Amino acid sequence: MKRAATLRCLWTRLHLVLPAIGLLAPLCAVADNKPLWELGLGPSVVGFSDYPGSASSHLYVLPLPYIRYRGTFLRADRDGVRGKLLDTARVSLNISVGASVPVRSRDAAVRSGMPDLDALLEAGPVLALHLWSNSSHSTQLELRVPARLAFTVNRAPRDVGGYLAPQLNLDIRHFGGTPGWNLGLLAGPIFASRRYNQYFYSVPTGYATADRPPYTASAGYTGSEFIAAISRRFPRYWVGGFLRYINLEGAVFADSPLLQRKSDLAGGLGIAWILARSARRVESEE
Repeated sequence: MKRAATLRCLWTRLHLVLPAIGLLAPLCAVADNKPLWELGLGPSVVGFSDYPGSASSHLYVLPLPYIRYRGTFLRADRDGVRGKLLDTARVSLNISVGASVPVRSRDAAVRSGMPDLDALLEAGPVLALHLWSNSSHSTQLELRVPARLAFTVNRAPRDVGGYLAPQLNLDIRHFGGTPGWNLGLLAGPIFASRRYNQYFYSVPTGYATADRPPYTASAGYTGSEFIAAISRRFPRYWVGGFLRYINLEGAVFADSPLLQRKSDLAGGLGIAWILARSARRVESEE
């Protein structure tokens, strides 16, 4: 999830904040004509731990890019950067990507003397089943199942496994009867591969100490996440905020000496001014 200042401009680390980004963007809507692309930029304040369960956390003031691209296949929108493979009234299938920032072990006392955690690039399919919507389509319930593989970002990239995270996602437009305000709620468990869990929670024998015994993480349940996010798009700017809680009780790595907390909380606020947009307009349900 070395912390280079340029990488800190990302709102996310690991699967900590990525789901919240999708929820922060404008939610489901009836079809309308919108610019093919829009670009914006502004500041944000984000707080998160070094990795889920770490006692080390930081508060950052970060640049917040606002990017929308509403192409036929390639999209950059409320669900992140993705390629649409299937889109029907009931089922959609996309390819999505994400990223995480690196962690220097010297900044996290529990990892002192261990190798740094590289930044990760994640990619994989997201299957979404549209379960319910009200008559105006202002409220929609979906079951989303993202599956992603992760790779380190360095001179010799390597596969570090992946995870599956089935989620119930509720989108509410015009929340509280106020036009323009959108609320997103998401909840679900996370299941990760052995290599993925080992990357964050294993202690190889060569790095064991009296206070940090050797440990090998296994595959399986890695916690449950709960996200609430609210946003509004104004004519010239966009504002949003989120809170994300993850419960690590019962995780397969519960005995890891690197797991210092059984819960994790992240949050952030941001504003982005729209700086440029396409003259070409396309139909969009964003």
